[in-house]
Amino acid sequence: MFFTSTVIGYARVSTVGQTLEQQADALTAAGAGKVFHDVMSGARDDRAGFAECMRYLREGDTLIVWRLDRLGCKMRGIVNTLHDLTERGVMVRSLHDGVDTSTSTGRMVAGILMSIAEYERELVRERTALKLEHARKSGRKFGRPAKLNADQAALARRMKTNGETAATICGTLDIGRTTLYRYLAESGED
Repeated sequence: MFFTSTVIGYARVSTVGQTLEQQADALTAAGAGKVFHDVMSGARDDRAGFAECMRYLREGDTLIVWRLDRLGCKMRGIVNTLHDLTERGVMVRSLHDGVDTSTSTGRMVAGILMSIAEYERELVRERTALKLEHARKSGRKFGRPAKLNADQAALARRMKTNGETAATICGTLDIGRTTLYRYLAESGED
């Protein structure tokens, strides 16, 4: 059976502030005749460009990526993708990781690199959790600042008790209804 081999590229950046241009140019220079792309986290399962790329690939094709982590965020997802593509007869090359799954050495290196990447992500997650815990213990507050201070919240409760409408209270305190209702609920008011 004769298969024509096509080189397909897949590029992904996580945020709109990042640019696909560098990846797409490198993939095209490496021989990609078509490049699929996404601008979203690799952790998301609803990446339209990735799904379209996976449907497009055929046995004998080669998928090239900037780095293996462009295929996903978690090691298990990347390994599953590599396994599925290998089962379908699709080779994967990574430009910056030096991985080529057409060889047994390339498959081994891919596994090692993905394990290291997962380990690094776990370390970052652990360090971040420790820093947040330390900051909380030190009294640091996180999240949005309170919309109302204690005096304003008390005023809102008094106005409600005196029969003022939500529209009047919101207008007086320059807040939205959702904020008002949240403050009233926290104080046990309806």
